[in-house]
Amino acid sequence: MGGVVALGLAYFVADRFWLSKHGADVHDVAKPADDSASNGGLTATTVATFNPPPHSIAVLPFINMSGDKEQEYFSDGLTEEILNSLARITQLQVTGRTSSFYFKGEHSDLATIARKLDVAALLEGSVRRSANRVRITTQLIDASTGFHLWSQTYDRDLGDVLQLQSEIADAVASALKVTLLGDIATKIELGGTRNPAAFDAYLRGAKALNNSVPNLKLVQTALASFTQAIGLDANYALAFAGRSLALIDYSAYFVTGAAIPEGFAKALADARHALALAPELPEGHMALARIFAWGSLDFTQASEAWERAKSLAPGDARILREYGLFAASMGRLDAGLAAARRAVVLDPLGARSHFTLGQTLFLAHQYRESVTAFNNALALEPDTADTYGWRGLAYYALADFDSARSSCESKSDAWVSLWCLAMAYDKLGRHADAEAVLAKLTATFGDPPGLSGRRHLCAMGEIGQKRSIG
Repeated sequence: MGGVVALGLAYFVADRFWLSKHGADVHDVAKPADDSASNGGLTATTVATFNPPPHSIAVLPFINMSGDKEQEYFSDGLTEEILNSLARITQLQVTGRTSSFYFKGEHSDLATIARKLDVAALLEGSVRRSANRVRITTQLIDASTGFHLWSQTYDRDLGDVLQLQSEIADAVASALKVTLLGDIATKIELGGTRNPAAFDAYLRGAKALNNSVPNLKLVQTALASFTQAIGLDANYALAFAGRSLALIDYSAYFVTGAAIPEGFAKALADARHALALAPELPEGHMALARIFAWGSLDFTQASEAWERAKSLAPGDARILREYGLFAASMGRLDAGLAAARRAVVLDPLGARSHFTLGQTLFLAHQYRESVTAFNNALALEPDTADTYGWRGLAYYALADFDSARSSCESKSDAWVSLWCLAMAYDKLGRHADAEAVLAKLTATFGDPPGLSGRRHLCAMGEIGQKRSIG
């Protein structure tokens, strides 16, 4: 029973409760103080020589040169659009957004950044916007030598930004001696817009949606911004996909009762419309996968959507980690682990990627490795409550009940921490404390799916009895 419960609940818990809607607290990434804390204090083998993968690149946040702090969303958003454009070139290995933005506002030298991200090249630049004109200065740097491989300044109307993304991606690929396969411009421009006001509204929505902590105000801002973009360009597939993803977050975290299925129904309509406009849009298939997995619990259709999203965006760390956890929760452990590990390679400084790898390893009964992954996540975001709880579950599965208790007591307000703590107390003979924590769990969050009260405690407790020591 324990293994079945773990598989059945893990995917549900993973995203719905990554940041508990009842108060998980995540702060900014804890930056390493010096080079001795390489990779943000992550557990890794020290490599004396720098030998990054060929054709690997990180896009650093473009500097906002407008003189207006309020325009930061535009420079950040444009950086991410260029990053996404490069990631659609299969022959390139592109570092994920979280890791690429890790050093924003820092003054670390480029060689140090390249080593920590393990990339052969860095793309940096600046953005200056004036009304409907934009000037973008870019430069590509060889991480091993520090030499400039290519640089260019572009002065364009905002309506030409979509084509500009393709030009920059093509120039970068050429400088890195990548042989492009197929029509890359078509893939990069898929689902976009040439309406400058719609593009601006979309970037505002994307900025709000990229916040790692579910936040009602930001989700509402994203919904309003994507709706504005759609109103300005009714064929803007990316805006429909973005609004679908925002509706999923809104329905999963901020509403109750009949509003939940209503929200998922609206999200489904937007996802289907996005795919009607652009059938090969990865974000549209990702939205479908989340809707089927979270909203309707139709895991067959969710699996099909995840497979499609991954095939269309094999270099997207966000899609890889979610696909990996879902695949593992469905029992496809090898595929799940491969995807989750690849997400960490692409996003080495992203706490979410390490956290998801930890969950995937947990499902594969590799509990010691799971603890390591959760430790790596905590080195990057030390105040994330759910990570302490999941690390506690891994300790519990190793029959290290005191470590499980200690980890879950560190941040005991999260759903998963209370779940773990009740079991740990029970195994340590503190039965009254276990019952008290279980009562708090059900009073605060309600009964877990399919279980209630003592049945929950006993069923999940079987994880420790049926463990496979990692």
